[in-house]
Amino acid sequence: MSSTITWYDDFLGVAYRYFDLRMNVVPLFSDRKKATDIWNEYVHWWSDHDIKLRFVETGDHYWFIIASETRRPDHNMAFFKMLPMSAHYARFKKGHLGEAYFRFATYSQKEEKDVKGDAVCNCSHTKEDHEGACQIDGCNCEQFQTFELRLFKKKKTITDIKFLEEKDVKDDSIAWNCLYVNKYKNSA
Repeated sequence: MSSTITWYDDFLGVAYRYFDLRMNVVPLFSDRKKATDIWNEYVHWWSDHDIKLRFVETGDHYWFIIASETRRPDHNMAFFKMLPMSAHYARFKKGHLGEAYFRFATYSQKEEKDVKGDAVCNCSHTKEDHEGACQIDGCNCEQFQTFELRLFKKKKTITDIKFLEEKDVKDDSIAWNCLYVNKYKNSA
C-alpha cells in the first residue's frame, strides 16, 4: 500500500445490511452527489480482489478501515472511521463468512410530515401512533423521527476481511498505515 494514500473519514458512519447474497458494509453519506463523485473517482477503479477491509477493536470502539490500490496510483484513497461497538457490528463480525459487498448509501433524517402512515418511528411505533408525541402508553417519544437509507446499486466484493486488536496492527500494513497516520503520528 502506498505511503501517499489519502485517508478519508468525512462520512457519517457505517451500516451493515444482512439480507443479500453477501452481507453489505455501507459507508453512509448525507450528500448523494458527493458520494457518487467519490465512488466514480476512486472506488470504481478498485479491483475486487485487492480490497482490504479491516476492523481494529480498541475497548468499546473499533476502527473501520477499507482500502485498495487502484489502477490509477495518483487516485488512491482509503476510508476509515472510529465507531462505537454495536449489535450490528457484532452480527456482521459473526456472520460475514469471509466475504461482503461494499457499497455506499445516503442517510437522511425524516420527520412526521415527510413520511407515509406506515412509516416506523425511531421509538418503533408507526406514524399512525403519533400526533407529535407517541400515543402508545409507556412510550416517552416526544416527536416522530425516522431515517431513510438509499443504497447505491454499484458494489464491490470484498474477500480480504480481518478483525484485529490494536496491539496486532503492526502485523497488518493497512491497519498500521491507517492508525499511524490518523492516531499515533498526531499524538506524538
